[in-house]
Formats: sequence, C-alpha cells, structure tokens
Amino acid sequence: MKRIALFLTVLVLAVTAFAQTNLPEHRFASGDWSISGSRVYQNDTRARLAKANIRLPQSGFMVYEFNARYESGAEDGHGGFGLHVFADSVINAPSWGSGKSYLLWLNYDENPASRSIPRGLSAQVYRSYTNSRMDLVTSVDLNSYAPLLTQENLSYPVPFKIAVDGATGEIRVYDPVDAAGAAYYFFYVDPKEVPLKGDWAALRTNGIRLSFAIP
Repeated sequence: MKRIALFLTVLVLAVTAFAQTNLPEHRFASGDWSISGSRVYQNDTRARLAKANIRLPQSGFMVYEFNARYESGAEDGHGGFGLHVFADSVINAPSWGSGKSYLLWLNYDENPASRSIPRGLSAQVYRSYTNSRMDLVTSVDLNSYAPLLTQENLSYPVPFKIAVDGATGEIRVYDPVDAAGAAYYFFYVDPKEVPLKGDWAALRTNGIRLSFAIP
C-alpha cells in the first residue's frame, strides 16, 4: 500500500512540525498562499479559485492524510475546499477543473445556487475533464455534522483521511469524529476511468481562509 501524507484538511474535519525542505514539489497557482512554521495558509477570503498544485505520482492504492484549520471567511454564509486526486496535468493559474482528475469537495453554503447542492453542510464529488470543465457526479448532505461547527471547534485543526484505490476506482472517506476510524462514505468512479493514474494533486479553497498541515 502506498501511503502519502499531504499538507491539507477540512472545514469541520495536530500537527507535527515539518521542515519546509520536506514539502513535496508544489506550485501556488492562485490565491494568497504562505508558509509559517509547520502550516501552509491560504489567506485570501475573496479567492474563489484558490489552488495549490502538488506533484504527487499516484497509482494503485493511495491514502491521503492531512489536517486543516478554519481561519476566517465563512461569515457570509459560504465557503468550501477540496482536493483533486489523480490529476494528469495542472496549470499554474486560476481554473475550475484540474486536467483529468476527481475533485472531492466539502462545502458550506446557506444559499446554494444549484438545486443539486444541499443547503448548509455538504460534500460533492466532481469529475474533471479539463481545466475548464467539471461535472457533478454526486452530492451528499452532511448537515448531521453541522452541530460540530462551533466557534470553539473551528479553532482546532481537524484530521482528514481519504483512501482511493486506483485499480478499482473506490473512494473511501473516513469519519473524522469516529474514534474507531470507520469509513462513512464510499464511492466508485466510472469503471471506464480505471485504472486511475496521475502525477498531481491540487488543493482548492473557495471564499475562506484555511491553514493546512500533515499529521
């Protein structure tokens, strides 16, 4: 099993210090990014397409583990972030998609523009075809977790774990509040897409400030 630790996490989802020289090759493509101590920050609450590209050869069974901490920006009732996995290419500029990849997205929106997106807390899986085209594959209502969105809880980094089997296309997301480490969401990508392979991952934020670190 290939096990990769990235410097990322979720809005509701501590941290071991790591030297900047240990970061994988990365390109801060859009947004206002900085590194302070052991954490990576996206600082621009107005950036809708903030993106950090991370060179990460991916094939077979991959485990992504990271944490994130909410900093600010959701006061307007909207904010989100996500992770492109198995991306075949990236561009160092703002973009909606990220080559051929799958985007795993966590979203908070009190007034979503699309009926496909639940009001409040939700998660989406998007299939990216190009840097300008993505399709929504599925959307999951997570409002049962909404009571965790307290000011106190949001001040702490939250662990996040995703397992993707590139051979079968299974995506498994683990419950961050389950001490037993049980997976709470399973999804299979289009069988025509497997086996999945890619050289890049991309961290995305939309309208919020977040900081990230490896566990």
